[in-house]
Amino acid sequence: MIASIRGTLQHIGADHLVVETGGIGFLVFAPRPVLGAAGAPGDPIFLHTLLIVREDALSLYGFATPEQRALFESLLTVTGVGPRVALSLLSSGDLDDIRAAIAHGDTARLARVPGIGKKTAERIVLELKGKLDLAGLPLPAGGAISTASAINRDLADLLLNLGYSQAEAAAAIAALPADAPDDLEERLRLALRYFGGV
Repeated sequence: MIASIRGTLQHIGADHLVVETGGIGFLVFAPRPVLGAAGAPGDPIFLHTLLIVREDALSLYGFATPEQRALFESLLTVTGVGPRVALSLLSSGDLDDIRAAIAHGDTARLARVPGIGKKTAERIVLELKGKLDLAGLPLPAGGAISTASAINRDLADLLLNLGYSQAEAAAAIAALPADAPDDLEERLRLALRYFGGV
């Protein structure tokens, strides 16, 4: 695992940097805030990194802080979220605002990010709920949490208590019809129907 890289900035691309260290130029994918703060070619640079190994590629991702890298890693655990979608979300604003949107169930804010639709936003909230440190986080824009998001979190807790995994609960909630009532019992009935339980 390559945990960090220190070197000289050689190039800034649309979604990546090239960092030269030890005579080797490393292509490092990074979110927009990192690209914007990288400086100019020839400047020294230090990044916290994550190496992702796939059958057909070795990809290096760079971040300004360990917290930014940790959120990226958390996002990759969500069903249907890959590195490109995770980078897109990290490029969409301030780190604390993104964490607050996830923690407070602001799926509307998450769904505005390119590559993240309503269902993916719901899965991100469901699967990362309780895994993020809420200390000092601001409320999402508007300060309110939608009724549907709050009910879906309660529904997720019920499904987890019934023995379903987080991924199964996220899939069932994402499959709820758009006009599903706000009644928790009715939503539970619809979710169980997804599993063939009712």
